[in-house]
Amino acid sequence: MADMRKEQERAELHRSIWNIANDLRGSVDGWDFKQYVLGIMFYRYMSEYITNYVNAIQHETGDTSFNYAELPDEVSVTQKDFLVKNKGFFIKPSELFWNILKNADADDNLNVTLDTIFKNIESSAIGTDSEPDFRGLFDDLDVNSNKLGATVAERNKRLVKLLNGIADMKLGNYKDNTIDAFGDAYEFLMGMYASNAGKSGGEYYTPQEVSELLTKITLVGKTEVNKVYDPACGSGSLLLKFAKILGKENVRNGFFGQEINISTYNLCRINMFLHDIEFDRFDIAHGDTLISPQHWDNEPFEAIVSNPPYSIKWEGDDNGTLINDPRFSPAGVLAPKSKADMAFIMHSLSWLASNGTAAIVCFPGIMYRGGAEQKIRKYLIENNFVDCVIQLPDNLFYGTSIATCIMVLKKNKTDNSTLFIDATKQCQKVTNNNKLTEKNIDNILKYFTDRVDIDYVSKLVPNSEIAEQEYNLSVGTYVEQEDTREVIDIVELNKEIARIVERENILRAEIDKIISEIEVA
Repeated sequence: MADMRKEQERAELHRSIWNIANDLRGSVDGWDFKQYVLGIMFYRYMSEYITNYVNAIQHETGDTSFNYAELPDEVSVTQKDFLVKNKGFFIKPSELFWNILKNADADDNLNVTLDTIFKNIESSAIGTDSEPDFRGLFDDLDVNSNKLGATVAERNKRLVKLLNGIADMKLGNYKDNTIDAFGDAYEFLMGMYASNAGKSGGEYYTPQEVSELLTKITLVGKTEVNKVYDPACGSGSLLLKFAKILGKENVRNGFFGQEINISTYNLCRINMFLHDIEFDRFDIAHGDTLISPQHWDNEPFEAIVSNPPYSIKWEGDDNGTLINDPRFSPAGVLAPKSKADMAFIMHSLSWLASNGTAAIVCFPGIMYRGGAEQKIRKYLIENNFVDCVIQLPDNLFYGTSIATCIMVLKKNKTDNSTLFIDATKQCQKVTNNNKLTEKNIDNILKYFTDRVDIDYVSKLVPNSEIAEQEYNLSVGTYVEQEDTREVIDIVELNKEIARIVERENILRAEIDKIISEIEVA
């Protein structure tokens, strides 16, 4: 029943987004459309969030008829400091989503109205602890952009459609939905405009099921962690799986991440708020993690999850300071300038707590290529940091059909071996993509926790044997592929051939007899 409800909610959300897309078709480029939908969703959420918070306080005092949305602005302003201190921001009742929606059709200056509201929300946090979390949040939601229309009237017409479309979404209580409404909307939009991924500035999205697998790998045997971290956090979907699976209160000291793309960085902060993560419980930074990491004062982290960009360029040994960086220096070599994958591995390992686990999605090439990457693998194996390598099915991710891997890192292993898992058959085909089901995730986790040899599935390999294989970490090197070809009984086959030959001889004799009779006649 839960799965059925989840799919119904998901289908309803997708229909709502598709309807908005149809209304705006031809007027807003797909990738920009994504920003507008998510931005207005966020505006609606913030409006409902602060309204529900104030209403709950008043209702507890016995005033059950109180509604913040109906309060005069001049009265609400008296509570501004209280709301900013506790929730990080303030919205006047007249500027709430539903109040703006009532008069949107008749507002000839709707673009100015919305622009003012977004600036007011951001400025309400200035000079407070929440200022870094709200600064520039609405930068990608440009209501004055020519992309919405050449004239103010055209822009406003489309803004009304956007507001109505978001209003029609049955989002319910964001925390109680069986689906992650915001994350699912983001995933659906990525799918709609996947062909734009190459020009999007490097945005990637980790499907929710893959996020769940990564999270559960780091949580084996745990009911709480100190802090979670993603060095290439994107829209924050991986970090937020911890709140979903553990409960945000069981991530004791908060959620940390860094993102290089400014638009995706803004989306990540929005996503934190949408999942009711308080402004003082997350720290999302903007910048290049490999060159300028922003969380030196917060490491180590007990749980690290990441799906870093595959084989991107970085400064590498062009930057003379990096070989002395404590994150990279232990391996004695830097990841190649053309392939930063191993730099993300080394960074994550460096910031991993001694009792922690890191689960990182990897491009398969880093498991077998030579040169500097081989030297880094040697360092990882000789120091017994690689706990497991999992080969995933292909076609799991938007924008690439590659069968990626997961590398699991630990610093407190009790055995001097590495587990290899072939999970390529653990998926269900959905249209052109493969998808991990709950059963698939459970199966992979069982292989991971049991840590035993299973024919064609998993093998626990002593690190000395990996050294003999020149530190190759490809799953296929250690887990034999099952031969699915039909088994042929040679003895029976020979008997059948003999019968065919005997029958052929009889037929040939009969044909020769017929021919001779014809010739005589």
